[in-house]
Amino acid sequence: MARSDVDVCSIVFFFFILHCAASHQRHSVHKPCKRLIFYFHDIIYDGTNAQNATATLVGAPQGANLTKLTGNNHFGDLAVFDDPITLDNNLHSPPVGRAQGMYFYDKKEFYTAWLGFSFVLNSTNYLGTLNFIGADPLLQTTRDISVVGGTGDFFMARGVATISTDAYEGEVYFRLKVNIKLYECY
Repeated sequence: MARSDVDVCSIVFFFFILHCAASHQRHSVHKPCKRLIFYFHDIIYDGTNAQNATATLVGAPQGANLTKLTGNNHFGDLAVFDDPITLDNNLHSPPVGRAQGMYFYDKKEFYTAWLGFSFVLNSTNYLGTLNFIGADPLLQTTRDISVVGGTGDFFMARGVATISTDAYEGEVYFRLKVNIKLYECY
């Protein structure tokens, strides 16, 4: 091999190693740029609690009604919500925003839902939205869903939200703890 061929190969190999090292560093360091913990409180309308309901069924399987969750692990029920978000697990604490969106129960065989919602935050600490989307296998202790964007203080945010059911009362009230880790912050 001629000297110039060796030099070109060496340079190409050097840049290849640099690229691999940079790529490895970019993908192996997973430290969040921001961590947040919120609670949201969902009170489903059951036909008697219109005064304090924050969620309602807007879709149900044929023959079902919109004030009672269906059998078969609620398969086919679609709920829309506008829930208060608090910094602690007390429903009566001052809200820092609202969780607004929908969930629908999407499996007959076991209790699971699909979520699409936003946290609309309006407090002295945070102003803006965080947007979430993903599957919620409700019987698991913790579930991860994607943070897919945001506005204001959370402009273009990306990350993971670990959800856990913090409390529930029958089929009318549940409280979710949302542990948010953002990996893209601008």
